[in-house]
Parts: sequence; C-alpha cells; structure tokens
Amino acid sequence: MIKKNNAIRNIAIIAHVDHGKTTLVDGMFEQSGLLQNQDRIMDSGAIERERGITISAKNCAINWKDTKINIIDTPGHADFGGEVERGLSMVDGVVLLVDAAEGPLPQTRFVLDKALKLKLKPIIVINKIDRGDARSEEVLDEVYDLLFELSDDESLLEVPVFFANGRDGVCGRSLDKIEENLYPLLDAIIEEVKAPEYDDEEPFQMLVSDLSYSEFLGRLAIGKIINGSASINDQLVCVGENDITNLRVSKLYTFNGPSYVQTTSLGAGDIVVIAGIDNVSIGDTICTKENPKALERITVDEPTVAMLFSKNISPLAGKEGKQITSGKIGERLMKETLRNVSIRVSKNDDDSYTVKGRGEFQMAIIVEEMRREGFELCVGRPKIIFKKDKEGRKIEPIEKLIIDCPEEFSGVVMEKLSKRKALMRDITYTSDRVKITFDIPSRGLIGYRDEFLTDTRGFGIMNSYIKGYELYKGDFPDRVNGSLISDRGGVAVAYALWQLEDRGKLFIKPGDSIYEGQVVGQRNRDIDLLLNPTRTKKLSNMRASGKDEAVTLTPITRMTLEQAIQFIKDDELVEVTPKSIRMCKKVLGTQQRKIFESRGIIPDYVK
Repeated sequence: MIKKNNAIRNIAIIAHVDHGKTTLVDGMFEQSGLLQNQDRIMDSGAIERERGITISAKNCAINWKDTKINIIDTPGHADFGGEVERGLSMVDGVVLLVDAAEGPLPQTRFVLDKALKLKLKPIIVINKIDRGDARSEEVLDEVYDLLFELSDDESLLEVPVFFANGRDGVCGRSLDKIEENLYPLLDAIIEEVKAPEYDDEEPFQMLVSDLSYSEFLGRLAIGKIINGSASINDQLVCVGENDITNLRVSKLYTFNGPSYVQTTSLGAGDIVVIAGIDNVSIGDTICTKENPKALERITVDEPTVAMLFSKNISPLAGKEGKQITSGKIGERLMKETLRNVSIRVSKNDDDSYTVKGRGEFQMAIIVEEMRREGFELCVGRPKIIFKKDKEGRKIEPIEKLIIDCPEEFSGVVMEKLSKRKALMRDITYTSDRVKITFDIPSRGLIGYRDEFLTDTRGFGIMNSYIKGYELYKGDFPDRVNGSLISDRGGVAVAYALWQLEDRGKLFIKPGDSIYEGQVVGQRNRDIDLLLNPTRTKKLSNMRASGKDEAVTLTPITRMTLEQAIQFIKDDELVEVTPKSIRMCKKVLGTQQRKIFESRGIIPDYVK
C-alpha cells in the first residue's frame, strides 16, 4: 500500500552558474535557526570557494515547522551534469532560481529539462531583484516560455512564483510585497512539494546517489530510502550492475545542516548516510538479504569529450610533485570514477589513460584537483567523441551557443564563428548590445573562449549547451598561430628573449628553467618555429663607444590551466605540476620530431 512520509520534504536547488543557489541556501540555514553569519557554507571545496561556483552536488537539511527539509545544492554548469542527475534522483521537487537581470540561460534550460523529465514540480524564484538592471516581470515571462518549450503540461502555469534577494534573505509573492525573510518560500516548499511516497509492503530499498569517504568510517554511501527502514547492524546486500555483495550497517547517519549526525534508525523517504560498505558504486541498490530487489540505476548523458592523461614526460619531472608514476595517476583517476558518474577512464597500451567526460571545464577541474594533491602529469588537447548513425555516417555533438556582446563587436564574432562551422539561428538587438544564437559543433568551441574575450574586450558573455548529434560538419582550422619551441634545455636569458619578442607572444620569463621541445610562446605566423631562449650576448675585445643596449621585456601573464588546455594543438601536451604549468610537444626531441613530421605522423602516444 502506497503511503506518504509527511514529516519530510526533499528538494533540489537548480539554476545557471552564479544565479545565487548557494547564497539562498545560506539564508535558509540562518532563518531556520541553524548556522549564523556564514557565507557559502555549501561550497566547501577550495576550488569552489575560489571560483565562486558549485562543482559537486551537496546534501544538507533544515527543520521548518516540524518538517525536515532535505536540500541538495546542485552545480549550474553543464559539464557537471552527472552531479545534477544524481542529485535529482533523491528529490521530489525543485526550486528553480533565475537571475532577475540575466534571465534563463543555457544551463537554466539544461537543469530544468532534467527536472521536468523526472516529473518534478518546480517552484520558481526570480532572484537578485535588487540589481540595477533587474527586469523581473520580463524574466518571469521568459521562464514561462521556457517551461512550455520543455513541457506541454498546462499545470505548470500555476507553479508558485517568488521574487527574492537571496543575499539579504528576503522574498515575496510579488514585487510590491516583499517580506523581510524567506518564510513564504519555506512555507511553500512544505505546501507545494509532495511528501516522499513509499510502499509499506516492500522491504528496505535504498538507491546509492553519492559516495563519500571518512578517515574513521571508511566508504560512506549516501542516498534516499525508497521503501522500508534501516537500523544499525542490519544484514543487507548491495546489488551492483553485475554482482551482489553482503554488507552490515556499522553506522547510520542523517543530515542536519551541512553535516550529518548519528542515529539508530531511519524510515522511508529520508536521505541517509550508511557506513560499513566497502564495495559500492553510485547507482547500486542497497536492500535486504532475504529479498534483493534492484531499483532502476541512475542514467547520465554519454561523455562528449576525451582527454589524454599520462605521466610527466618533461626532463624536469619529479622536482615539484610527489605523485609522478603512471600507476598513481591511474589510481587517482579510478577513484574519481567512483564518485563521478559522468566520467569514464580507460588505460592505453603505453601506460597513459583516456578520460571521457562532459566538457573541457570538467576535465580542467579534475587536473586542478590532482595538481593540488601533489601530482605531476601531462594532459592532451580535449578531443570530441564522434559517433556513427544507423546508416554508418559520422556524426558529432552540436551545441546551442548564445552570445551576448556589445553591438560593435558582433561582426568579428560572427566572422570567427563562421570559420568554425557555426550556423546563426537568431539575432536580437537590445539597446547597445546584441544577442546572437548559433548552432556550432562542440569542437568549434574548444580554444575559442579566450579568443572571444579578447575580441569583445572582456564585455562579451557566451553560454552553450549540448543540443544533440548531427552529421559531421567538415574540417576547419583549430588554431591559426604556430608555436615557438625551444630547441635546447637550460635557463631563459633576458637578452635572448629580447631578441625573440618580434617572433610572437612569449610565455616565459628570464630565469625560467626550460627544456628541448617546450612550447615557450605563440608565434605570429601559422607554422612552428624553433628558437634558442638561452642565448647570451657574446663578449668581444672591442669596447663599445656607447653604453650597452638596455634590455626591456614586455611583461607576460602566466597561462592558467584552462588557457593552456585550450591553446595546445593535437601534437602538444600541457605539463602540470603543483607549482608550474608548461606546454611541450608530444615528442620532445627535435630530430625525432622532424622524422615524424616528414612522414606526416602525429603520434597519439607519449614515450
């Protein structure tokens, strides 16, 4: 018999990047009496706090009017779609947050589409109404348009709507009636989101939606109890894709605020943390030993991008990091697959690894986490994963790209994108800005972001999401500039760099250690150039009549990890260490590289 657990509500906060999800959760914490005067509590990772974005979905819970509200703060970037999908598997409703000025953006569509396909009822919150350029009513109309574009359910016209300023912790049903707190929103969550349902005739079943690790407790399985209840010392089994493993519940936890507290038993509908499980994966079902019945596994979109990970091939390897072997890199990548359902890892014959995921930004975050953990490694250029259709034709992922930039830069943007096989679908003029929509192959966006920011002088905004697969659009140049390559190792000298500045844009400074095959700059022509950054000024026995020339170098800006990944070509790698980011050729030796080039070979391996 189907029953409801009215003491619990499970919701997810979904939105585009930087629309205020985490800040709104902060307000809920404070006004429910949990934590006071703490900012971005849910962004616990160092990278998340530095960048101001949510990377992994996180669980928390508050109590409001004798009802426990489990909240999942989800990422807003499409590259972390696997986090969104596993987060939505635990909830019965969503709070859709939209910026009052920017309106629904591509990732708003992405996360809302996932929610509507799971039949989750949204509560709309138009956030940041205090912005000077806010257009709240117009944005609400855009949200309704998006709802009906994604679903034909007419009941969505009656979904609750709130106007809010998450930073100040205020909201209201209309712009002219804003309460001094978030109480109306919290009340609506209890009234509008349905209580979790369960079958009281079914045995215990829990879907594993997340994994964590504790130094004291070991592997932790996090998920929603679908049916039945669990107690400490219960004899259960974990039903995986291909096997069934026995397990015993050693500890049982429930969420209270951003952390969890120990309990002795939990009932259906609650989100639980179980300790005492060694062999478990996201998507597994934990159930009774007497009646092992698997739930439907979490499904995620297929990866669209592949990247090569290998040991550091540089002569400078081992000087800055602690983890440098291929085996350690492989262990770390396999550990990543355990808690990231959208990642696939395979080992290559040469002890390198191919990692498949959603996008280059997701890959960059994994590399950044690894370098902070003391790893040294090399990574290749992101490559799009192509498929075959039913007729055997080559197809590739196509993205919907939305460009928002000042009108004066629209010409150069359209010219650059047309060379990357982009097809313009729509253009809208608003005051002195223009909004242009394109369909573009995913490979056309690799390496374009920095070029776009340069072309629009930093005033442009670009967002995209995967639209689907279409026939291969043909080849196009991915980078028009060649590389400046060092032909020997040593230390960069100011005099040599000064003589080489007219060859292009340099990436190194005097005193930097360099090696043969290192990419030390971007050439101002379309072919690579070998040069010697270590050359010193020759002495002579003739005294100059005037004083020596003053060496004044153009200041350089070190490339970030994302910039380096976007910059390299197919025959180049990014060398990543805890202290440095360098670029090099896959084949470091100049003579060996010439042999490959004469034969038209670009090696896919790393020696």
